[in-house]
Amino acid sequence: MSEQADVEYRDFQRWPRAVEVAFWVALYALNTVFNGLVAQIDHARTAAWEPWVWESSSALLILLLIPFVKWVERRWPFRFDTWRRSLPWHLLASVAFSLVHVAGMDGLRKLVYGMVGQHYHLGAWWPNFGYEYLKDIRSYFLIVALICLSRLWLLRQQGEAKLLAEPDDGPPVEPVDRPERFLVRKLGKEFLLAASEIEWLQAAGNYVNLHVRGRDYPLRSTMASIEGRLDPARFLRVHRGYFVNLDYLAEIEPLDTGDARLRLRDGSAIPCSRRYRAALRERYGGQPVAGD
Repeated sequence: MSEQADVEYRDFQRWPRAVEVAFWVALYALNTVFNGLVAQIDHARTAAWEPWVWESSSALLILLLIPFVKWVERRWPFRFDTWRRSLPWHLLASVAFSLVHVAGMDGLRKLVYGMVGQHYHLGAWWPNFGYEYLKDIRSYFLIVALICLSRLWLLRQQGEAKLLAEPDDGPPVEPVDRPERFLVRKLGKEFLLAASEIEWLQAAGNYVNLHVRGRDYPLRSTMASIEGRLDPARFLRVHRGYFVNLDYLAEIEPLDTGDARLRLRDGSAIPCSRRYRAALRERYGGQPVAGD
């Protein structure tokens, strides 16, 4: 990756929510403009403002429903190895998506028409729902597709970690059940990442992020699965969503709640819950670490 691209990507990582919101808003703003122009041509006898109310109310409801679609996709990931299990849930979610979309835009249109002294009537609900659902299921799966494509792009840019597999022939050169290294694929290249270089691990949905020198390499695993593969002499669970490499721990900052904040050598901070704080103290023989 070039230096300029690397800086741009770090900026993207720093403001992911703002970039994501801007993308969805821009996408549906453009969609509203094009659909509004087409609707004006198709309904030339209506008032000029009406097609824009129809299209903008629809776009607004879809924007409000995007967090719901993202939640469903996180809960039932739509990937090559999971789509058969996930598809029925997404079809069910698309029905809910359409019901809320139709009801919401109907309410918005009635509100706007009422403000100008007119009446809006969508038509009979159930006969029209099949027509609306055919449009909404396309919108729903378009959003899912864009979410999946953005995830693939991020993984390619950021790099994805994998556990080393056993060779087809002969014994493995290192223990597979407790890996000393991870295979990282990034921008079409592969390199090995030493487990000792991982500063901490963080749960992130269906992934565990391996944090190394300011970068996160997602590993498709759960915290429960990876726990048994980490060297207990080096890694300690300090939170339900975090493991820390004790070699990088610099300070324990107690909190009034009984929890703690762990400071690492690079200045980063990760949480330590009360449940795991005692085990952390025992690891140091009951002697306080700096700040404890």
